[in-house]
Amino acid sequence: MTRIYSYSVPVDADIVDAFCLMQKGFTDQFAYYAKERPARYLGLGRCVALPSLEDVDYDYEGPAAEPSVFFSFNRFDADNPAPADELFSSFPQLRFMLPEIVLIENERGRFLQVNSLGPVYPGRVERFLRLCAQAPVRTRVSIPFTLEDDSREDWRRAMGQAAEAIEAGRVEKVVLSRRKKLVAAHPFSSKDLLVNLIDGDARGTVILYRYADVFFCGCTPELLVRKQGRRVESMCLAGTCPAGADEAEREALAAALMADPKNRYEHDCVVRFVRGVFERVCYDVDVPAEPQIMALAHVQHLHTPASAQVLEGVDLWDLVGDLHPTPATAGLPVGEATMLLRAIEPYNRGFYVGAAGFVNSEGDGEFSVALRTGVFDGEIGWVYAGCGVVGASDADAEFDEIDLKLKTVLSAFDGA
Repeated sequence: MTRIYSYSVPVDADIVDAFCLMQKGFTDQFAYYAKERPARYLGLGRCVALPSLEDVDYDYEGPAAEPSVFFSFNRFDADNPAPADELFSSFPQLRFMLPEIVLIENERGRFLQVNSLGPVYPGRVERFLRLCAQAPVRTRVSIPFTLEDDSREDWRRAMGQAAEAIEAGRVEKVVLSRRKKLVAAHPFSSKDLLVNLIDGDARGTVILYRYADVFFCGCTPELLVRKQGRRVESMCLAGTCPAGADEAEREALAAALMADPKNRYEHDCVVRFVRGVFERVCYDVDVPAEPQIMALAHVQHLHTPASAQVLEGVDLWDLVGDLHPTPATAGLPVGEATMLLRAIEPYNRGFYVGAAGFVNSEGDGEFSVALRTGVFDGEIGWVYAGCGVVGASDADAEFDEIDLKLKTVLSAFDGA
């Protein structure tokens, strides 16, 4: 039996500014920061890592009884025998990680949480509160970089393999990805990219997992699953067009996307999958028949929200396992598409399009799909993006679509 002590206290400080001041003292760093609503958790240090949250006792201390917050970053295809690159290979195989410090901003307010395997020393809490109060306003910095080009011909060959599998009836859809190597003009930190993503124009949820000298980060628009009590929510996100240069062009492109049979079919593959999962483990399932448009800084997507009430005995981790990977990141059928990706893609995706999120000691939390992400060591890195391939897909159009999607993670280097 593991016993965890969590001391939580309200803070009157910007949690990102406080994180920026305190982060130098901790090699482990975590972030799950929803930009458009108060679901924001920034973690520093690692108190303990657990394979399961069963057989854990919690002792809440302090004036605010906030549940203990665990972060979890999970690989897209954890059983893929192909080796990941040297950056992703540096991360340990851990499931639930409890930071020493969590800075929280949620619907109840802003809090500092200090976690320990013994009663929390009051002096630590006082010291961190002083640092929160002293935190200066953060600043942004631009990091010039170059990208190594990947091969359009290699991409066409990969698309050809995918098309053959679709024509043969092995899969309805497969989601191929590209990665590009980034080399920075000068060293940069995880904090630099985190601040640029939070304060820049990328929309969605900013995620960060730093372990020692390597870090994985990005800003994803795709919710995998959110649980609050019995209520659960998910999202079907597939089908893409450019954002447009102005509002008139944006609306015209969005209308064309809504009317495009290829994109609607690609989207429907995801809707059928998510609805099927919810109907197995939930009741009062609500998945609208028609998608909406999600407009982002560089692209627009077809988007269908999904909500339900979860059956008793089904927890958040069960839902993550049932939903991930979705047809939006692997294809359909999911298992066959995943095996096809092992044969086509010359690299292991690591955390890219994995499930990234948090769960608290009461069983609530949320996970996002780690889209628009990259892995870095402060000098170089790899950036990733992908696209759904169906029978009507065009190789060159999909290649260009991925270049648009890469702009989101690359905006982490823009401090303007």
